[in-house]
Amino acid sequence: MKKNVLVIMAAGIGSRFGGIKQLTPVGPGGEIIMEYSIYDAIRAGFKKIIFIIRKDIEEDFKTIIGNRISKYIETEYVLQDINHLPNGFQKPEGRTKPWGTGQAILSCIGKIDAPFAVINADDYYGREGFQAIYNFLSNPVETKKKYHFCMAGFVLGNTLSEYGAVTRGVCKVNADGSLADIVETSNIYKDGSSAYVEKNGRQPIDFNSPVSMNMWGFTPEILTELYNRFPAFLERSKSNPLTAEYLLPEVVDNLIKEGLATVSVLHTNDKWFGVTYQEDKQFVMDSFTALTEQGVYPKYLFPDK
Repeated sequence: MKKNVLVIMAAGIGSRFGGIKQLTPVGPGGEIIMEYSIYDAIRAGFKKIIFIIRKDIEEDFKTIIGNRISKYIETEYVLQDINHLPNGFQKPEGRTKPWGTGQAILSCIGKIDAPFAVINADDYYGREGFQAIYNFLSNPVETKKKYHFCMAGFVLGNTLSEYGAVTRGVCKVNADGSLADIVETSNIYKDGSSAYVEKNGRQPIDFNSPVSMNMWGFTPEILTELYNRFPAFLERSKSNPLTAEYLLPEVVDNLIKEGLATVSVLHTNDKWFGVTYQEDKQFVMDSFTALTEQGVYPKYLFPDK
């Protein structure tokens, strides 16, 4: 039986935070955020992890987390390289930004032959989503579409920062629980128990809207779709060569609209938190301390053996 795999996207620059935020200690035992995700994933049943990183952080990454985690679960690394492009394409002069989450997952092509989950390294998701996605991947259900994927659907109000705007994939869900539409929406702010989007003025948005936090469950066929669609994206990006991003949610949305995929939305009430801004760090540290005191996590998640 093939092992369900957890893929962790850890190649982001973290420009708003000011540093390699994926490697910032936030737990009472010095843990970084992704250690909590790995701990929850192992409890859910995942047997292997693939880390997507950049070459320039590889040594630090392995020293801070990778070498230790590998004592608890099978690990592998792939590198997201800004220069890794299809034949006929070159990195635009002056571009320093990676090509986005779509290219990040595409970096795993040839490495995955089993169902897999995808998460961001710098987001805390809670245990519920990992268990739901693992169960989904372990018990495939036939649909009339070519592909059947899933995503964890968070409540918008549970995913907002107290310290500034965030971008969320705001979802529309069909009556059967499948994803109808996903729109990457930027400049979402929290205002008490309300939320609004700053776009041509202040526009309210439903605090209970389902949103994607890039927590997905896929079969390996998504890699072929990402590969086949990347050249067309690069052609379109020539009008915006320095900042255009090949986004995983947009590819999924296109597959839905083309009638190729069904995406089941697995609702979770867990509260997200992450270090989007430097000011978020203390809140995240306090939250992990509270979860540890409540017995949700041990003080030391992965002590050296």
